[in-house]
Amino acid sequence: MNKLPPKPNFDPRDDIDHVIHAPARLMIVSHLYVVDSMDCVFLMRITGMTWGNLSTHLTKLENVGYIVIKKGYKGKKPHTTIKLSKLGRKAFKNYRRNMMQILDDLPD
Repeated sequence: MNKLPPKPNFDPRDDIDHVIHAPARLMIVSHLYVVDSMDCVFLMRITGMTWGNLSTHLTKLENVGYIVIKKGYKGKKPHTTIKLSKLGRKAFKNYRRNMMQILDDLPD
């Protein structure tokens, strides 16, 4: 079996996902990571974001395939839920692993 040689001097900072790294999107993805899905209004309340700000960040996450937005109705009222996609979960796990490595490598 042919194995590629390891990257010389691998630096985990090279692999930081800048879509997730933005503070607002990191907060959104962190909240979504621990649940199956979340109501949009609840997400807005726990993040403290305005609807416009939240919507902008959700659009960026949706455009890269990290979240799935499902719009429907609860009774006669519109109801929107958001969940991390498989790609989003994988991206967050990689982000978390890289950040932990960066922090562990800092001198005491």
